[in-house]
Amino acid sequence: MKDFLLELMGVVSEAFKKAGYDENLGKVTVSNRPDLCEYQCNGAMAGAKIYKKAPIAIANEVAEFLKESDAFSSVDVCPPGFINLNVSDKFLCDFVLKMSETEKYGVELAAAKKRYIIDYGGPNVAKPLHVGHLRSAVIGESIKRIIRYMGHEAIGDIHLGDWGLQMGLVIAAFKEENPDLVYFDDAFTGDYPTEAPFTVSDLEEIYPKASARSKEDAAFKDEAMACTKKLQDGVRGYRALWKHIINVSVTDLKRNYDNLNVEFDLWKGESDVHDVIPDMVQYMKDTGLAYISDGALVVDVKEETDTKEIPPCMILKSDGASLYNTTDLATIRERVREYNPDGIIYLTDKRQELYFEQVFRCARKTGLIKDDVKLVHIGFGTVNGKDGKPFKTRDGGVMRLEYLIKDINDKMYEKILTGREMDEEEAKKVSEIVALSAIKYGDLSNQASKDYIFDTERFMSFEGDTGPYLLYTVVRIKSILKKYKENGGNVDECSISESVSNASQKNLLMKISGYNEMMRGAYEDLAPHRICAYLYDLANAFNSFYHETKILSEEDENLKKNYIAILKLTLGICEDCMDCLGFEAPERM
Repeated sequence: MKDFLLELMGVVSEAFKKAGYDENLGKVTVSNRPDLCEYQCNGAMAGAKIYKKAPIAIANEVAEFLKESDAFSSVDVCPPGFINLNVSDKFLCDFVLKMSETEKYGVELAAAKKRYIIDYGGPNVAKPLHVGHLRSAVIGESIKRIIRYMGHEAIGDIHLGDWGLQMGLVIAAFKEENPDLVYFDDAFTGDYPTEAPFTVSDLEEIYPKASARSKEDAAFKDEAMACTKKLQDGVRGYRALWKHIINVSVTDLKRNYDNLNVEFDLWKGESDVHDVIPDMVQYMKDTGLAYISDGALVVDVKEETDTKEIPPCMILKSDGASLYNTTDLATIRERVREYNPDGIIYLTDKRQELYFEQVFRCARKTGLIKDDVKLVHIGFGTVNGKDGKPFKTRDGGVMRLEYLIKDINDKMYEKILTGREMDEEEAKKVSEIVALSAIKYGDLSNQASKDYIFDTERFMSFEGDTGPYLLYTVVRIKSILKKYKENGGNVDECSISESVSNASQKNLLMKISGYNEMMRGAYEDLAPHRICAYLYDLANAFNSFYHETKILSEEDENLKKNYIAILKLTLGICEDCMDCLGFEAPERM
């Protein structure tokens, strides 16, 4: 289906054409003066310059043809040449009816299916997830779902930090405490134990201590670097121990991401391209694009149009060691070979903007990726506390994501039990669903690039622009539909009619009609916050309609069926929106 606005534009463009003017002047926008009209067209002003004619005269001529259309209930011309439009109930209801009968409510799916890889998550193994990992996971998951909803293929890759010095630090610290284990016996030729010699809790203690120590103890850092080299050179015991670290960490990561309703298709990491790097580096040398500068291997990526300094992209350090640039470029090469994507989307802190600019330019300049493949970096802002500074625990540390989720779950559990008759098991399940909506909507309702305040109390509120408010609205609709069925009604037999009883009903239908356009914009801009804004407006429109309209008590059966059909459509759209955001609503709250 076409967007509702495009349908209106078609009618207005045809009127310009009939009046003898360029049909491209018939652009329609939502009115910036809703007290005067619902839509407006300012094409007469542009036409005045083209046709050397007063805009008011052009507007009046076009208005005469518009008045013949059944699309508008009123057409008014205001000086100097604005055409103010109110859509007719019939035209609006016919469009919404068609939406209700169409897959995905009329959202126009992609004619040519594209394949995207979304690189999000990016945690380091052997370290617990903290609040800083929230945005990448939540935004990336939503973008993946939006892309799929629009008919494209989306592959989510967590891109683990599982290679490099952090691994060496863990191994060096563990070796120091357990030097007699077979992993460190160069003469050992048997099979290594299948069970890891540590737990995830052990790893969470080992890494921060080792990292802090390496900054003060040069000898220990040298040992960690030596362990890193042995790992990357393929020493059996070190590789076996590393695999234990990966397995233990990934199991814990999956548990935590499950709590956020975040799923990855690929669990690849930097280690997966370690063997790819030598050939890639040689290729860059052979093309002459990579050269030695101060001992390091670099590629120039500056362009003549640059207004700021863009440093060369470093491929190898002076000691021959690879960097994040190296593994990211090798990962691009492998993704092109294995998946041939139409685009690769990265979700990271916005402070990495320059880094990705260098990597993207280097990938294109060296031919690792074709010009028609999109490389997109979505840089997000920080999660801050009420003091406006990065979110911390009470003792000043970085809060673990697991603890943040548990804290909100516990608070929501208490809130759900207060004043409600619900057994503990159901209350626990409902509180987890509602808490997840509070967390995700609290994040996603902000434009990704902006910092935001993580205000637990506000996010958990059942009033205002919050996840729980949206869920409460959906549960209210479910309750009405359930009662309609219990009273003998058949929801599937209800259909939207041309009857509009009051202004709140028309406003709700108007909000519904904008769904297609909104989803297209959210996909094109990779912007989940657009869905949040639409969902909130839709919920407000429904609640106004609910408070001003008799629904179940309506005596006119045809009118009641019309209302029920509108509720069913509103519910379906809300549920699709929430699914794209990565949460759902319970049956009751």
